[in-house]
Amino acid sequence: MPGSSESRYIRLEVISGKNLRVPSWRIPAGIYVSINVDSRRRWKSAISVLSSDGSVTWGDTVTLPSNASPALSIEIRASYELGRVLGGGEVIEELEISWDEVLDHGDHSFDISFPAVRGVQPSITLKVAVVHAWDNQNGGLINSLVDCEIARDTDAGHARFAAYATSKTVSDLNDAMDDFQLVLNKCPVGHPDRATALTNLAWARLLGYIRNDVEDIDSTTSLFRDALALRPQHHPDHPLSLYNLTQALTWRHSRKSTAADICEAAQLYHELLPLCPEGTYLRSIAAGGNGVDYVIIVCNNLPTDESDEGIHLRRLVLELCPLGHRLRRITLNKLAQAVEARFDHYGSIDDLDTSIQLRRETVSLCPEGHADRDTCLSNLAVSLISRFEHQGNPNDLDEAIFIYEEALHLRPVGHEFRAYSLGNLGDALVCRFNERSDIEDMTRAISLYREALMLRPPGDPHLDTERHNLAHALINRYDKSQVSEDLDEAIDLYRESLRSARLDDPEHYRTLCNLSSVLSSRFMQAQKNEDVEEAIALCQESLAALSSPHPDRFFSYFWLHEAYLSRYRILHDPADLSLAVENSRLASRHSTQGFRLRIIGAFHWTVAAEQHGHGSALEAYSTFFELLDAHLATRSSTTSRREAAAAFRYARTLPADAASCAIRCDNLPHAVELLEQGRGQQWSLASRLRTPVEDLESANPKLAHNYLELSKLVSSAAQSSANITDRAAVDWAAMEYRRLTRQWEGAVAEIRDLPAFSRFLLPPLYADLQAAARQGPAIILIASQYSCSAIVIPTSGDPHHVPLSSVTLTDLTNLKDRFARAIRNASTMSPKLPRNDLIVLLRTVWDEIMLPIVNVLRHDLKLKYCRIWLCPTAAFTSIPLHAAHPFRTNPDGSREPCLEDLYICSYTPTLSALVRSRQTMKKRVTPSFVTIGQGQPGAGKGKALLAVDSELELVHKLVPATAKRTTISGDAATRAGALEALQQNTWVHLACHGKQDPKQPYNSHFVMKDEDLTLLDIMEIDIPHAEFAFLSACHTAVGDEETPDEVIHLAAGLQFSGFKSVIGTLWQVDDSVAKHVVKAFYENMFKDLKDGGAMDCTKAAWALNRATHAVKTTVPLEQRMVFVHIGV
Repeated sequence: MPGSSESRYIRLEVISGKNLRVPSWRIPAGIYVSINVDSRRRWKSAISVLSSDGSVTWGDTVTLPSNASPALSIEIRASYELGRVLGGGEVIEELEISWDEVLDHGDHSFDISFPAVRGVQPSITLKVAVVHAWDNQNGGLINSLVDCEIARDTDAGHARFAAYATSKTVSDLNDAMDDFQLVLNKCPVGHPDRATALTNLAWARLLGYIRNDVEDIDSTTSLFRDALALRPQHHPDHPLSLYNLTQALTWRHSRKSTAADICEAAQLYHELLPLCPEGTYLRSIAAGGNGVDYVIIVCNNLPTDESDEGIHLRRLVLELCPLGHRLRRITLNKLAQAVEARFDHYGSIDDLDTSIQLRRETVSLCPEGHADRDTCLSNLAVSLISRFEHQGNPNDLDEAIFIYEEALHLRPVGHEFRAYSLGNLGDALVCRFNERSDIEDMTRAISLYREALMLRPPGDPHLDTERHNLAHALINRYDKSQVSEDLDEAIDLYRESLRSARLDDPEHYRTLCNLSSVLSSRFMQAQKNEDVEEAIALCQESLAALSSPHPDRFFSYFWLHEAYLSRYRILHDPADLSLAVENSRLASRHSTQGFRLRIIGAFHWTVAAEQHGHGSALEAYSTFFELLDAHLATRSSTTSRREAAAAFRYARTLPADAASCAIRCDNLPHAVELLEQGRGQQWSLASRLRTPVEDLESANPKLAHNYLELSKLVSSAAQSSANITDRAAVDWAAMEYRRLTRQWEGAVAEIRDLPAFSRFLLPPLYADLQAAARQGPAIILIASQYSCSAIVIPTSGDPHHVPLSSVTLTDLTNLKDRFARAIRNASTMSPKLPRNDLIVLLRTVWDEIMLPIVNVLRHDLKLKYCRIWLCPTAAFTSIPLHAAHPFRTNPDGSREPCLEDLYICSYTPTLSALVRSRQTMKKRVTPSFVTIGQGQPGAGKGKALLAVDSELELVHKLVPATAKRTTISGDAATRAGALEALQQNTWVHLACHGKQDPKQPYNSHFVMKDEDLTLLDIMEIDIPHAEFAFLSACHTAVGDEETPDEVIHLAAGLQFSGFKSVIGTLWQVDDSVAKHVVKAFYENMFKDLKDGGAMDCTKAAWALNRATHAVKTTVPLEQRMVFVHIGV
C-alpha cells in the first residue's frame, strides 16, 4: 500500500446488507453493523429497519486508522430496540478480513459474504478509500465497549437463546431464561431498561412454550403486556411490542381456544398495521399468513355474536381486510350475518341496510363463473326481502326476485343447494302475490315449493322449512280462492312439522303461530270450537317461548287478535272482542318490529273496532297515523315517501273514516285533529324542516341555530338522494339520511323540554288549527265509507257538524266520474252551446253538499258575503265545490244565488298549510313581478299555445308600475330560467302547458323550452318572501289517483315553497279564452292601486270571484270554473 502507515487512514462506507436472517427467529427492531476499532473501542452503524426481502440500507461511513488492528473485524447484529438499547443485541454473523483484501477492491463497492444463517448466506456491501487525514466524520459512533453487568448478561442471554433456537437444547433455553431473569431482577419498576428485560425473558419463554419445553403461557403473556404498557403510543418500540403481544395471545388461543385472546389479538393488529410501513420486514410478517391472516381466519370461525361488542369485533376484523385482501369476502359475510342477527333480535333498519351494503360488496367480489356466486346472490336477496317486509319498498322485492332467479339458474337440477333456491324464490313470489295479486306468482311459487319438498328426504333437517313454505302458499291461495282443500293440506303440513320438531328448536314458535292462523281460518269456515281453542293456546305458547323484545312477538299478538276476533264473530262474547283489541294494541306497539307490519296491525285494529263498535276505534286510528308518519319519516326522498304511503292503498280512506268515527263519538275537535294528522302527510313531513322558529330564537338562540342547521342537513340529504340510481348508493344515502334524522329528532326532543315548546312539531291540536279560520270559516268535507259530512270551523268557538245525509261515498265517486266526462264533452262543444250536463251536476253539488253548509254559515254563524276556505277530503277533492249552483229562479223571478254569489271561495290542501302561509305573511318585501311564458315548447311536448305571448303582454301592462316587472319567454323560458325567476320574485304569472302525472304526481310539471319544471324542482326551493302565483296552465290544482288525501299537485307545491296565495286549475285550460279570465282578474286585483296602494296577495280570491262573474257572457262555464284559489 502506498504512503506511510503512520499517516494513513481508511474510510469505510457501510452501504447495505441482504439475505439477513436472525438465528433465533425473533423479529428484530433493526439491523446494524459493528466494527472493532481496537481492543477498547467499537464502531456501530445506525440501526436500520429490515426490509421485507431481508435487506437493509445504512449508508454510514467510518474513518479508521490502518494501524489500529491487522484486519477488519466486522459483525452483523440484530437489535430488538429502536429506542434505548440494552447490550449489543443478537449476533447474526461475524467475519474477519485482512485490510489488504479489503483495499484490493479500490474505489468500487464490493460485497462481503458471511457464513449461512438459516440456509441463506448474508452479505453486506462496502466501499473503502485511503485518506491521509482524520476527518472526524464518525462523530459519536465510536463507543467504548460496553462494560456494564446487565448489558453483558443480556448479550449472554441472546447468545444462549440463539443457540437454543438452532440446536433445540433445553439447557441453552434454561441458561438464556436465567440470564434474562437476572437482568429483569436488576431492572426494577421505573428502570429505563425494564421493558427490554421483560421482552427478552418473554420471548425466551414463548419459544419454549411453542416447542413444549415451557408449560406456562399466562405469565409469558403478562410479561409482554407489561412491556407494552411501558412503551405507549409514539414510543419507537411500541409497534414491535404490539406484535410481540399478538404472538403470545395467538399461541395461547391455539392451545386453549380462548376467544378473548384472539379478539384482543385482532384489536392489537388493528392498531399495529397502520404503524408498520409497507415494505418493512415487520409489516410482511404481521400482515402475512401467520400474522393477521391467522387472526382473521380464527375470528371468522367464531360463533355469530349480535351484541354490540361482537359486531364491533367483526367491523374491526373487516378493517384488517382492505380492498383486494383474499379474506375480505368471507369477512364481509361474517359481519353481515352478525348485523342481520341483531336486526332479527332488535329490528333496527340501520342494521338491515348495513347488511345489504355488505352483501352487495360480497356479490361484487364473486363475478360470473365464481364458485360462490350463487350463495352470495342468495344472501343478498334474503336481506332485500327482509327489508321489504320491514319497509315495504317494492323495488327491494323486485330486485330480490331477479337475484333469486339468477341464483336458481346457477343451481340446476342435481345441484346440492337447488332446494334452497327453489324455496327462496317461492317465498319472494308469495310476497309479490300478496302485494299485487297476480295469480301466476302464486301458482309458480306452489310449484317451486312442491319441487323443493320432493328434494328433501325423510330426516332432512330442512324438511320442515319446505313444509312451512308450501303451507304458507296454500293459505294465501285459500284466502283468494276459498278452496278448503288448500286449508286442510296446510294444517296437515304444520301438524307434521310440530310432530317432527325438536323441543329445543329455536324456530318452534313460528310453527305454533302459523298453525294458529290456519286453525282460525278453518274455524270461521267450519265453526268447530276446538279449532279456535287450539289456535289461542298455540299463540300463547309461542309468546311464552319469546323474550319481551323479540320482534316476532308481533306475530303472536297479531294471530291472537285474529283468533279471539274469529271466536267473537261466531259466539259474540264481548270478552273475546276486548282480548282481540288488546292483542292488536300490543302488536301495533311492539317497537322492535318494523313499521310496515305494525301499520298493518293497526289497520286491522281500526277495521275490527269499527265493524264491532269497540270504544278503541279512535285510539286505533291515532296509532295508525302515528306509525305511518314515523314510517314515512324514515324515507330519505320525497318520491320514496309517497311510494311508501301508496303501498297502504287499502287504508286510503282512513283519515276520513277516523273523522267520521270521532263525529259519531260527538267529538268534533278530535275529528278535525285526526283528519289533519292523517291527511297531507307528505307536506307535513317536508314542512317540518321549514318551520319558522322566531319564538324559539328569542327563547333559546343556541337550540334554534342547532335545529335550523340540522334541518338544512336533513333537507339536503333528502334532495341529494332523489337523483341516485345505484342501489348500493341508495342504501348508503338512506342510512346517512336516518343518521341525520336521529340527530334532528334529538334536537326536537331538546326543544320540547322547554316549557313553552312542549308541542313543537307535534300534530296540531284543534286550538292550533282554528287559526286557519282567522279570516273566515274553514270547511272540511269528509267522505267516509261510514258517513259523509262537513265540519265548519268558525273564527272562534266550537266547530259545527253538517251531516250530508243524502250523500254516500259511492255517490261521490260516481259524481266525480260524471264531472270528468262532462268536462271532456264540454271541451269539444261550441262556446255558445249550453253545458246542460255540467249544470245538472253543479245543481246536485249545490243541493246535496253545499246548501246544507251554506245554511249553517248564514243561519247559525250569521255570515254573509265573506271569505270561506274549503278543505275537501277523498272523493270531494275531485269535485268543483266552489262552482256549486242551483240554476233556479225564485218565485219573484230573480235568480237564486249560487255559492260564489254568497261567499268568496278559496281552497286549502290542509288546515296546517293555511296556518303556515299566514305565519310567513309577517315578512313582506318590496314586490317584484315576473311573467313566465312558454308557448312554443320543444318537439313532442305539446301543441303551440298561440295566445301565450299576448297574455304575457296583457299581464305586464296590468301590473302596477310601482312593482319591478320582468318577462321571461321563448328561448329564455327554460327550466333553470324559470326556477331562478321563481326564487327572485315575489309575484309570478306562469302561462304554458301544465301536465299532471296521475301515477307519480311529483313528476307533474310545467313545460319549458328545454327540460320540464317539475313539482319536485319546485318543492326543493324555499322562497319565504314569495307571495302570489297565477298558474295559467292545465291541471295545476288536481291531485293523484292513489293518494288523493295527500293533495300533491303543482299549486300545492308552490304554496309549500313559499307562495301564500296561488291561482290554479282543475283541468285543461283553453288558452284562447283563459286570457279573458286573466284580464278580468288583474283588473280587479290592481284596480285600487292607481292612488299608490300596496299590492296585496290576500285579495286574489276576491279578484278571481269578480273575474268569473265578469266573463260569464264570453267564457264557457267549464273554463270559468276551472280556476280555483288556494291559500290566504
